[in-house]
This record gives sequence, structure tokens and C-alpha cells, in this order.
Amino acid sequence: MSRFAKLADKPKETAEPRAIAGEVITSAVLPPSRIGRKAVSGYFSPEMSLALHTCARRGGISLQALMAEAFDDVLRKYGESPIGR
Repeated sequence: MSRFAKLADKPKETAEPRAIAGEVITSAVLPPSRIGRKAVSGYFSPEMSLALHTCARRGGISLQALMAEAFDDVLRKYGESPIGR
């Protein structure tokens, strides 16, 4: 018997959210601080990550605030209006 034989009999899960007492259950509830915002991310070396975290810590600001400041500097460099918040 194949080790995957039981999977063939397993019922398929639906992608639709389930409703209980008229309320829809969603898997992702955004905190108020993320409403109206989009994630911007990248993959960097461990050394770059450590340097960014260290710089933010020394400045007494969050990594997000440090990145917003850096993105504003890049936008200014390329002639765009800074909009970081």
C-alpha cells in the first residue's frame, strides 16, 4: 500500500471562508496600523540585515521608520517626492 493512499480518500477543502451565525471568518485580520498600506520587502545578506537593525537601534527608531527614511532619500535622488510615513 502506498503511503499516500489515504490522501485519495481525504475530502477536499474549500477555499471559501466559512460562515458561523452570519459572520464570515477570515484568516487574515489586519491590525489598524496596516490598513491602507502595502508591504515592500527584499532579501538581503545577514550582514546587511544586522547593519540595518543596528542602525535603527542606535537611532532609537523602528526598522520600518529607518527603511521609510532610506526610501525617501532614494525617491529624492531620482526626482520623486518623498512620501514616507
